[in-house]
Amino acid sequence: MYDSVLVYILVVNIFTFFLMRIDKQKAIREQFRIPERTFFLLSFLGGALGTYAGMQLFRHKTKHTSFTVGIPVLIIWNAAAFIYLFSSMS
Repeated sequence: MYDSVLVYILVVNIFTFFLMRIDKQKAIREQFRIPERTFFLLSFLGGALGTYAGMQLFRHKTKHTSFTVGIPVLIIWNAAAFIYLFSSMS
């Protein structure tokens, strides 16, 4: 069970990281963008670290207060949720 949760965490964070890259490229090309609510939903579901890493590496959404405050809050939420999940498994 631990392995499945760890794989999930890894996959969702890699996915959100690459979505940030894709959205940054779309912003540069002035194309249709990925909705912000998609990033927040995926971050809530465990991908907050990937979103944050993408923000920093690609310099994307770093001027949006909702992201600069919301994503760190969701990182804390993710940590608490995963700690609770892992402690309830043992």
